[in-house]
Amino acid sequence: MSRTPAEIDPKSSEILGLGACRYDLKTKELQDADGNSVPLRSQSAEVLDYLARHLGEVVSKETLIESLWADTFVTDDSLVQCIGDIRRALGDSEHKIVQTFPKRGYQLNGEPLTQAPAAAVPPAPGQERPFGRFAILAVALVAVVVLGVLGWMQFGPKDSPVPKGEKPRIAVLPFDDFSTGEDKGYLSDAIAEGIITELARSTFFDVVARNSSFKFRGSDTDLRDIGADLGAHYLLEGSKQKDGDKLRVTVQLIETVNGTHVWAHTYEQPVGDLFAVQDAIIKTVADRIGYRISRPVPGSDPDRVTALHIYLDNLAKIREDFNEETVRDNVVSNLKAVEIAPDAAYGYIGLAHNHRSAAVFGWLEMDEDEALDKALGYGLKALELAPEDPEVHYALARIYSETGDRAKAIAAYDRAIQLNPSASNYLVGSTTPLLYAGETEQAIERLNQAMGIDPYHPDWYHWQMGWALWEIEDCDGALASMLRMNKIRRGAHRMLSGIYACLGEVEKAQDAYQVFYAEADEPTIAEQRAEWEDVWTAPGSLDRWLEHMRIAGMKD
Repeated sequence: MSRTPAEIDPKSSEILGLGACRYDLKTKELQDADGNSVPLRSQSAEVLDYLARHLGEVVSKETLIESLWADTFVTDDSLVQCIGDIRRALGDSEHKIVQTFPKRGYQLNGEPLTQAPAAAVPPAPGQERPFGRFAILAVALVAVVVLGVLGWMQFGPKDSPVPKGEKPRIAVLPFDDFSTGEDKGYLSDAIAEGIITELARSTFFDVVARNSSFKFRGSDTDLRDIGADLGAHYLLEGSKQKDGDKLRVTVQLIETVNGTHVWAHTYEQPVGDLFAVQDAIIKTVADRIGYRISRPVPGSDPDRVTALHIYLDNLAKIREDFNEETVRDNVVSNLKAVEIAPDAAYGYIGLAHNHRSAAVFGWLEMDEDEALDKALGYGLKALELAPEDPEVHYALARIYSETGDRAKAIAAYDRAIQLNPSASNYLVGSTTPLLYAGETEQAIERLNQAMGIDPYHPDWYHWQMGWALWEIEDCDGALASMLRMNKIRRGAHRMLSGIYACLGEVEKAQDAYQVFYAEADEPTIAEQRAEWEDVWTAPGSLDRWLEHMRIAGMKD
């Protein structure tokens, strides 16, 4: 039975026009301009349907996740992937059909296609209204004006891109390095990373993690789209060029909603003034966004800049190829950095990391205790020189984790996080001692925080979340988290086997167990208990884990 016009809700039209595509609310089918069905993954289809039923409304990420996946652990990155799927299906390369409002959510823009206009009812004879044509024109004119005002209110200029009550969110992109020859190095990254750290430690700002913002190195993606992907209100980008003792740094601050340039400047100074330039950028960025950061201006220190360059060069080599030879070479280089700038922490931080690696993997021709003693000594020296450097506390946290001093490890992680809340690796690294101690809720909170500030987080964050959810016996959620990894590496299969055992899927548990121990010495239950009983002190966790390992195939 057809409905009369008065019974039709303005938002209840069953067919929506979304650009050149059509979406059927009844069948939940997306069709292209030729009427062909457009396939979508199930999660992406759920997101599209929810947005379609709230056409023209800004729907927050939290609302989408809670409404669609309340019983499943889903992170922001899953939702971002769904939005990307929908945009590709709609051909929405300009993000106009599915619009992102940073820190607020997503809005689907389209129009109902099946809603019929209300039928004109002719007036009864003798009741004709005077000036009827003029009245219709007047109503139409008013409607146009109202729509224009509403459009301006929603999309027009604003005093600030930051909704009231929110912190400004800033993403610092990697600086281009236009140096040539031997002068081309890692100081451009040092500038960007230093700005990230200093802005992040302020309570005024939220700062996107380096891992995610640096994903756009060399990208030609529109800055507005980068801002939308990262959920950032502002982007800071720039370049550095070093020529001998001369340094040229160009920087610009961009408001992401409409791509407006808020500020730009070029600094030309001696290379020894690198830290002063960096400090000037930080203060100006904060000031332009509406906050004031006051502190002493660093002096000129060419030797300290050289030590930083050596440290960053060593770090890049480790990231590229982590092996014994690289660690040995880095020890030599970091000792040189200490010799050049004995009052700078950089060389000592590098040596602390190097010797911790030596302890874990048996390198540098020294036993584990000697290597850890040296690592701790270098770390404490770095702490003496740079007590406010978060990387110092991060290095110490990792060393304390190896020495078994869990309380000191957690304290050092907490201090590193306090000094640089945008460092997602600090947050996730800190969850290991927390989980061993049974502080699972805090660990999950930190994992969620890390994934929030680092939208392009690495796979091992899902692995760590799998462990955390296993701890609270949410093994369905744990498995879902593990399966979000792009590739489940061999090392993750032991955790996966425990999760399958928890779910009662014995065959899958045994298969995953065999993958992990195919290239590792298989211990017994008794050996595992002896190894972990002083470390894994969360009540009942070790017993539960060993029972799951027994199910997976570990012998008594």
